[in-house]
Amino acid sequence: MNKKRILRRISYIIISLVAICGVLGLGIYIGYTHRPEIDKVTSLINKTPQVDTTADFSTFWKVWNTLSEKSIYAKNVGDQDRVWGAISGLATSLGDPYTVFFPPKENKSFSEEISGSFEGIGAEIGMKEQILTIISPLKDTPAFKSGIKAGDKIIKINDVSTNDMTVDKALELIRGPEGTTVKLVILRPGENKTREFVIPREKIQIPTIDTELRADGIFVIKFYSFSENSDSLFRDALIKFIDSKSNKLILDLRGNPGGYLDSAVNIGSWFIDEGKVILSEDSQNGSTPKVYRSHGPRLFNDKLSFVVLVDGGSASASEILAGALHDYGIATLVGEKTFGKGSVQELIKITDDTSLKVTVANWFTPKGVSISLEGIKPDVEVPLIQKDYDAKKDPQMDKAVEILLKK
Repeated sequence: MNKKRILRRISYIIISLVAICGVLGLGIYIGYTHRPEIDKVTSLINKTPQVDTTADFSTFWKVWNTLSEKSIYAKNVGDQDRVWGAISGLATSLGDPYTVFFPPKENKSFSEEISGSFEGIGAEIGMKEQILTIISPLKDTPAFKSGIKAGDKIIKINDVSTNDMTVDKALELIRGPEGTTVKLVILRPGENKTREFVIPREKIQIPTIDTELRADGIFVIKFYSFSENSDSLFRDALIKFIDSKSNKLILDLRGNPGGYLDSAVNIGSWFIDEGKVILSEDSQNGSTPKVYRSHGPRLFNDKLSFVVLVDGGSASASEILAGALHDYGIATLVGEKTFGKGSVQELIKITDDTSLKVTVANWFTPKGVSISLEGIKPDVEVPLIQKDYDAKKDPQMDKAVEILLKK
């Protein structure tokens, strides 16, 4: 074999190797640039789902990478904070205002709130028709003294729009150190112009119960909240009622935002025959509803003349009690339709410093009325309008008295 032939063969081999390397390099380059978006994220651990799902996560990771590459704000937000934001969006996607994820800072604030070590304005807040709404201002709190009313829609908090804001985020903005103030812009039902309130923050002492024996012989129990000790306080109020020798009772649940479920069941048990359903809960996956029954003893017979006052500030446990007393014909409901907060939330620890509050069940009255969807409608509807407040009139109480005096 001559020298030229050898050189030509070597040249072919080199060219072939170069071509193969080029194709291989091009393939590697194409494969690298077109690799799954999740593989481009190198700063996170545990990126793949640990559950069976048919969801396509490629769009999520595409957006993640695009934000990292393009957004001028990306450097201001750590990767973990972006994960918290994504999880919060996942919770929001359910369309339930009471399902909320708490990142570390918010989780700490919420833990302080439910332990009672917080300061604020003394107003319960919920979601009504996708708008943040005052359920009720609590008696003698800054919100109450400032003129905030049940049903007021919160448009802004300290100039921050509440559009798409969660209940818990609103509470975080409203609460704060004693001695500071918060500005609320609200729209009152029936009005076209907003109102602005600058409300001081204080330590909130939640009132529970007041009683009165009227000159006309009617005994009134004004019940403000279903707190931890409300069972014993309500029992004491009933003892006063029995001692008064009256058979005419008004239970005023207006503005009562609820509280402990067990308290509603315990109080209802003093009026409802043992074994009868007070409420039922539905839960996930079509499981058998959980039923709460009266455990007795029933203290009052059919000679009791009983009216329960309700309004748009009556929520949660108030609706459970009012709904059960109504369904069994034990009491006549007077006032306005209740708020419609009839669901159960469970707080689940996700990590050491984060948690998830998730709605796990809905409440139904003994006759199957969905409290969340329908609220509780009074037997006798009596609206309370602004001129009644201004004139310190109470047509709802007047109607309750009228009904009882006719019996």
